[in-house]
Amino acid sequence: MAACEEQQMGDAAPRLPLYRRADVKLHNDTASGTWIILHDSVYDVSSFLDQHPGGEEVLLEQAGGDGTESFEDVGHSRDARELLPQYLVGHLHPDERKNTETKDIFITTTGGLKAGSWTNWLVPVVSIFVILVMYHFYLADPGKDL
Repeated sequence: MAACEEQQMGDAAPRLPLYRRADVKLHNDTASGTWIILHDSVYDVSSFLDQHPGGEEVLLEQAGGDGTESFEDVGHSRDARELLPQYLVGHLHPDERKNTETKDIFITTTGGLKAGSWTNWLVPVVSIFVILVMYHFYLADPGKDL
């Protein structure tokens, strides 16, 4: 139950302990407390179990672990999110946080067709030329089938 370190937050903000996942995992039931990790913060939701609109089972399923994905999948309201700070007991140690950096996505294109590009007019011109050649040969010998 001891925190690994204290978080250095500045003089005005309270110092919250940093916990390892193993510390949080010890708090996975009603006897030892019900702790949940949400977005790299640790919450003790023991006193909220009987108030949770989805029932205490939902919280107990996530107890001792990271419930971020489940929390977001449900789509909690702003009111629910505003309740979180009162249950905050610390933060996850930086070494154990999930990589939340956005990944760069590269999309390769063929450059697109720009106005005035030669490919914009090449296909229609060639098509018209082929049609004119076929029409010319048709007029030269109208009795012949194409």
